[in-house]
Amino acid sequence: MNATIAVLKGDGIGPEVIDQALKALHAVEECFGHSFTLQEALTGATAIDAIGDPFPPQTEQICLESDAILFGAIGDPKYDNDPKAKVRPEQGLLRMRKTLGLFANVRPVKSYKQLLHMSPLKPERVANADFVVFRELTSGIYFGEPRGRSEDGSKAYDTCLYSKSEIERIAKLAFQAAGLRGKKLTLVDKANVLATSRLWRETINECARDYPGITTDYMFVDNAAMQLIQNPGRFDVILTENMFGDIITDEASVITGSLGMLPSASLGEKLSLFEPIHGSYPEVAGMNRANPMAAILSAAMMLEYSFNLSQEAACIRDAVETCITEGILTEDLTDSNAKGTSEVGDAVARIIKETQQVGAKSE
Repeated sequence: MNATIAVLKGDGIGPEVIDQALKALHAVEECFGHSFTLQEALTGATAIDAIGDPFPPQTEQICLESDAILFGAIGDPKYDNDPKAKVRPEQGLLRMRKTLGLFANVRPVKSYKQLLHMSPLKPERVANADFVVFRELTSGIYFGEPRGRSEDGSKAYDTCLYSKSEIERIAKLAFQAAGLRGKKLTLVDKANVLATSRLWRETINECARDYPGITTDYMFVDNAAMQLIQNPGRFDVILTENMFGDIITDEASVITGSLGMLPSASLGEKLSLFEPIHGSYPEVAGMNRANPMAAILSAAMMLEYSFNLSQEAACIRDAVETCITEGILTEDLTDSNAKGTSEVGDAVARIIKETQQVGAKSE
């Protein structure tokens, strides 16, 4: 197949880890006969420095002309630490989500046997962790109007707003995912307090009738936060609103022991974006120390979700697991003989090629 991919490397370690993801994609091209046209564009602090806009019109146009987006990271301390900064990198990310209609954030969380000791939780608690979180991404309190402060600055207010149609469209994706997994969906809300959460619960209860094979349960967000630590293996698909999803996905990310292992997708009706969840991590940018696995696994999600290339996606995931088994790991995952970012990327690409050559010969 032929496809065009917008490549937004972004800030900090974004360029380094995305370069490793591209190595995996090039290996897939070589082994499976696909052709990926890569269109690079600026975003985040890098775009502010060059153009003055964290999501420039040129970048938006390249995204709209592409079949999928592979994204690195956004953020730079010089903007984070400047309270007077009028333009910030994160504004570009929020605008990109809204402009491109990326309404569903999907974050799989999976434990790896060889890395259980890296988790801050007891190994027996995380051994069976394998779930995915569907977070609504373009509405809720992050986007609600009105918002602001009183004239004397002593009060502030934000508005949380949801429509039934916004809930229904992400619910459909979450129920479909549950049908392909463990057939269990948990809605996380705060329906005992919030009117928007009561709308979520009513809507999901209605949607559940169309999926009789899925077990649907409901959990308040404070209880869910505890259960994620006490027994993460109980979850299969978690569905939630924007702010709750932002919080619990970051909490869930430490279950596996490293942010560097977790990919994500932001799905839209026409276009989707794929990115590692770890952020720009500027402290090690340019040092060849960052873990590229999450970016590589994000590329695998892109192949599966945007191009329906399940075999190719599985090939990348298998190569990542082989690297873990063989101890080809960056410093966040091992105390000895740590590999550099580029070495891990080279290893994943090599294993993809070797595995496919062996497969071809056996056929």
